[in-house]
Amino acid sequence: MKIQKRHRKPNRLKDYDYSNNGSYFLTICSCKRQYLFWEKDSALYPFQAQKLSRIGNIVESGILNIDKHYTNVHIDNYVIMPNHVHLILTIQNGIEKNDSVYATDVSNVIKQFKGYASKRAGAIIWQKSYHDHVIRNEKDYLKIWEYIENNPYRWKEDCLFCL
Repeated sequence: MKIQKRHRKPNRLKDYDYSNNGSYFLTICSCKRQYLFWEKDSALYPFQAQKLSRIGNIVESGILNIDKHYTNVHIDNYVIMPNHVHLILTIQNGIEKNDSVYATDVSNVIKQFKGYASKRAGAIIWQKSYHDHVIRNEKDYLKIWEYIENNPYRWKEDCLFCL
């Protein structure tokens, strides 16, 4: 009996250079989509009562430190959900600081962020890879911004909802 190998669907846009200047909408899920980032009973209350767990606070610290480690990267907006994170990340490569030109790409930023959070949490907390969407224009950007802002209020209808 021959075992067939499962092939993963490519996550990245074919032939796209993710170091290009621009904004990216990213979704990063917890390992096995575990409920790690909010306190366990938070989903039972209105969003205003949500509280980040210890790991959720580590994740938020990692997000807030991204633009301190990458001078050419900015987190425009983010939300930490119980088992995933949404963020808008903007890259501006070619910026000169202290006679150096900085260049990075989305995958390096996310790899460092995920490593930081897992190390501080003392466990692997992330699912392999992440979902990305290249933001193409202002209308797209504003639609995604609104989605991020409203996502916690619609948690129970979210495709990643779990308890």
